[in-house]
Formats: sequence, structure tokens, C-alpha cells
Amino acid sequence: MKGRLRRAEEDARLKERIEAVTAIAREMGLDFFPMRYHIIPADVMLAIGASGMPTRFSHWRFGKAFYRMKLPYDLGLSKIYELVLNSDPCEAFLYEGNSLLQNTVIVAHVLAHSDFFKNNVYFSRTNRRMVDSMVASAERIRRYEIAYGERRVEAFLDAALSIQEHIDPYGMARETGFWWETADAYYDAAVDGSDRQGEAGPAEAPARGGGRTGGGEPPEKKRRWGLFADLWALDERLSGNDGRRSGAGGAEAEPPARRRFPPEPEKDVLLFILRYSTALEPWQRDILTIVHDEMRYFWPQLETKIMNEGWATYWHRKIMQALPLSPEEAIEFARMHAEIVKPYPGGINPYLLGWKMFEAIEAKSGREGMFEARELDNDVSFIRNHLTEEVVRELDLFVYGRKDDVWQVETTDWTAVREALVRQRIGGGFPLIVVADGDFERRGELLLRHVHDGPELDIRSIERTLPHVHRLWGRPVHLETVLEGRTVRFSYDGIRHDRTVLA
Repeated sequence: MKGRLRRAEEDARLKERIEAVTAIAREMGLDFFPMRYHIIPADVMLAIGASGMPTRFSHWRFGKAFYRMKLPYDLGLSKIYELVLNSDPCEAFLYEGNSLLQNTVIVAHVLAHSDFFKNNVYFSRTNRRMVDSMVASAERIRRYEIAYGERRVEAFLDAALSIQEHIDPYGMARETGFWWETADAYYDAAVDGSDRQGEAGPAEAPARGGGRTGGGEPPEKKRRWGLFADLWALDERLSGNDGRRSGAGGAEAEPPARRRFPPEPEKDVLLFILRYSTALEPWQRDILTIVHDEMRYFWPQLETKIMNEGWATYWHRKIMQALPLSPEEAIEFARMHAEIVKPYPGGINPYLLGWKMFEAIEAKSGREGMFEARELDNDVSFIRNHLTEEVVRELDLFVYGRKDDVWQVETTDWTAVREALVRQRIGGGFPLIVVADGDFERRGELLLRHVHDGPELDIRSIERTLPHVHRLWGRPVHLETVLEGRTVRFSYDGIRHDRTVLA
């Protein structure tokens, strides 16, 4: 009984603090979604943090991430204070072991996150109902496990998740109407029990030997036409690439021996495989749509990590300074804030760097400049436009590298530091892999190409990932990259790996 009364008193005090912090945040100009707060135990917090969502499908890699987070937590080496979801209303999860002061700081922190989710342009196209969408997606995958076997579905998820980062998050799939219509068609076909491959897609896959199945326009042209079909058609006619050439007697010219497929390097590897692989059954295509859709949701968080955490850190400090605190609470807050922004050995603390950059923007351009950066930038443009020499010097940032088996400082020049940070943040920190040829050697094989920009790919990762890509494509797959200044092609045919030095 006493425990319940104490808990009720703590909840009442926390509610008062939430109302006070929310009022201060609004007065300071933050514009956030309606908020929902949940107080949860550590294991639940770690489980949500491992998968990124409380309603996501089940997979062993989330369990692996859970235990990777749980071990340092159990040893007292780390602590997760909160989790917040990009949703409307915004869902915030608070750890039940937090003190009142810690939860007060966290409320201020998550309000700033919610403001960022609502107003940053890179989040403007995300699904604000993703929590509900993931419930439905998880249920579909459970049905596939019952129908096709858990091991088979898990193996396919292994393959899909191995390349989930290689998407084009701002492509035209949704605008052309392809995405939802196709996802529904794949699901309907899977539920109907059909095993006919490729039956549920709007675009034909490349036929073996260089041709294409089906009639009408080639799939690369279908993919481009949508909202701007009239403009694309005009461009085709003006450039003479519409398949017709005027000549004597109005005869049509012979078609080219082979069109490039895709016509240009395709950044969205996952979507390309989803649309053109002839090895996939409808239920497998549906799972690929789920993985692709969820990655599109998470992508803005990957490319705004420094900004988002810096924005939340800046505002939780400002809000707490405006809140009347007892001397004991002021000391506790100072310790908590110092723990959040302490430098990371050998790396960058996004909370610290983002916070200091927003303070520099405020000193130069005022709050208006801060809100403009919050609205328009991602990490790449944020660092390139707003990282100053003063911030680099204050944080003692430098570029280091390995030379003769020894880690050494390469340069402390602030422009070199800025460019190194920009390179790290391009594409969310993932290497750029594109589809170079979907009918390589006219055998229906898949050729991927690494757009080399300095860092080399890990050979072990290449050889572990290519079998997953082969599972998705159903034919031999190849990856070209640069190693030690030489172009190398890695291949996998379903049985063995091969490596060819091209130049």
C-alpha cells in the first residue's frame, strides 16, 4: 500500500514537471507533436533500442543488439535514459529507474527531438504512423513463418537486412504510385498461395540472355514516368530517344543491339532487386517492401544524428536553466549533462559536437539562424556550412590515421577536419553501392559497383554479403571496388567466390 502511494506521489510530481517543462519549451519557440510518455523497465527499454521500434518484426540480429547493449548496462558502464519515436503523437519512453531530475531533463530532451522530427525537411516525408504500420508488417511476417517455415523466412530476412542500407530514400517510388500498389499486390498474391514468380509486379524483370519479358515500354522507361510523364515524353522526343526516327518513307530505325539496364547506375539496390529479380516469390517481395519501407523511415535519423542530438542537448540545457531547481538538483543536472557531452575517445560525441555547433550558430546568427539550420540541413550540409574553426579548436578535433602500424595524428587543420567529418556522414556513413548492370554479360547476372571515395570496403564483409545478394537475385552476382589502387571484381555464383583484378 505504501509503495503504491509513493508511486502515485512520484507520478504526480513528474506530471507537474512535464507540464512546467512543456510550457517553457513552447515559450522558447519549440513546435512539437502531442506527446505520450511511457515509464518502462530496463529490459523493455533495451529491447526497443535494439530493434528501433516497440512493434517491429522479430529477428535474431535484434537479439544480438539487445545483448550487446545489455552487457555494458549490467556492468554499470552505460545507461539508456530515454527513447523517442518519430511519430504523431510522439511516443517517449522513460526508464523507470530514473530520478525525478533525470526524467525532467529527459522530457526537455525529447521535446526538442519531437520539434526536430516535426520541422526538419528530411523527416517531412516519413510515415508518422509507422508504429501501427510495423504492427501490421510484423503480423504479415509471422503469417509467412507459419506458411513457409520459420527457418526459410529467417534466412530470407538475413539476406534482405544485409543490404537494407543500400536504398535511395528520396526516390520517386511513392510518387509514381508504384510502392503501395505493388506492396498490396505482393501481399495479396502471397496470401492466395501463388508461387508464380514475378506475377505481382508492375515492371518486367530482364529475361535471361539480355532480352526482357513482356511487351510495351521497357521497365526503365516505366519507372521514370509518373507525375511528370508529359515532361519525360517531351524530353524523349526532343532527344530522339523515343524509339522512332524520321527517315525516308517514315521507316523506323533498327533498335539498338542492347540497351543499358538500368540506363543509369541505380542507387536503390534493394528496390532494383525487388522489382527485377525473377527468383523471388510474392511473399518474399512483400518482405522486401517491408524492409525497404522501414529503412526509409529510419534513414533521416541516420543522416541527422549530429544535428538531432545536438539540438536536443542545446534545448534541454536551456530549458533546465529556466526551471527553478534546488541546489541538489542543480548539481545532479550538472553531472548528468557532463556525462552526456563528455568526449568519446577516438571518435565524435554527436551530443557534444551538435550542441557546440548550435551555440556557435546562435552567437553568429541568433535563434533565427538556429531554427533555419534545424529546418533545412542534414549532417552533411550542417557540418559543411556551420562547423567553424573556433568549434574545432575548442573541441580539440583532429584527423588521425594508421601509419607503420601506429595510430598518428595526420593533421589538425580545421578545414581538413571538416571535410573528414563530411565524408563520414555522406550517405548516413554507409558506402555507396550502385547497380551498374542488371544483365551482366547478357546472362541475367547482377553487377554492383562501389563508388570509391577513399575508404576501402572490408573484404570479409564483401564475401559474407554476396551470398545474401545471390539469394535475392537468383543468379551470379558481382561487385567491383577499388583495393590498394586497383579495380577488383568479387563474384559469387552460388557455389564459390572468385576475385578478378581488372586494372
